[in-house]
Amino acid sequence: MPAIDLARLKKQVIRLADLFDQPEAFLHELHEVLDFYVNRTLRTRRPVAPASVLETYHTPALVLRHIENELAPLAKTRPNEAIELADALWEARYLETRLLAAFLIGCIPPHEDRLLVRLTAWSQQIRDPNVRAVLLTTSLARLRTEAADRLLILVREWLHPARPRFWANGIQALLPLLEETKYENLPPIFEIITPVIESSPAILQEDLKQLIRALYHVSPAETTYFIKNLIKESQNPQMKVTLRRILPDLPPELQEQIRDLVRQPRVVQ
Repeated sequence: MPAIDLARLKKQVIRLADLFDQPEAFLHELHEVLDFYVNRTLRTRRPVAPASVLETYHTPALVLRHIENELAPLAKTRPNEAIELADALWEARYLETRLLAAFLIGCIPPHEDRLLVRLTAWSQQIRDPNVRAVLLTTSLARLRTEAADRLLILVREWLHPARPRFWANGIQALLPLLEETKYENLPPIFEIITPVIESSPAILQEDLKQLIRALYHVSPAETTYFIKNLIKESQNPQMKVTLRRILPDLPPELQEQIRDLVRQPRVVQ
């Protein structure tokens, strides 16, 4: 891989920006840029990770960051073109193109009608952990800070009882809202997550632990009341099983409040 000449890189990303409204030409130019900086000792046609189906140029982070910085202002002011370009990038099926697609979606105004549709559709297609992380954080950034109500509409869709395949993504989409913003209106979130916590599938054990800890950090009293009520009212024994398993990793004060409620009943001899 050649050393990164910042002056050359600047010219390359400006050329990409000039093609912002021409997805096909943009993709052609992008592949040229990525290929220029490829590390040929690392590049392979094998997936980048066991769970991935994406090829990669192993592009240096500095290159991607410069491209993102050049495109961000355009995406914010030209959302229709940004969505068209993001669609083309997503369909190209490279790690770098999907990361850029997810980044662009996170730049457009949060009230753009097609935003939620894209996020739901793409969330069904992700297997690469890097793309998933960006899609559930960066892509939702403006929704979190500017339109939390629309984010909750999306999360409600993903956490619907009939869509268990979406549950992990729905929980992970909520975590930054609770951890990074000043969002404190927990009752709507409690309503949305109730079916998932009542079901408590073992596969979501880690996600549920993170969610309960994040909720407790925002409001210990409300979260304790919510969890205790769920335990008392739920008819699903799996919820108690999961809560017993994650109990040691919950806040100590919450552990004390629910330990007896989730205790496994003794078998009478």
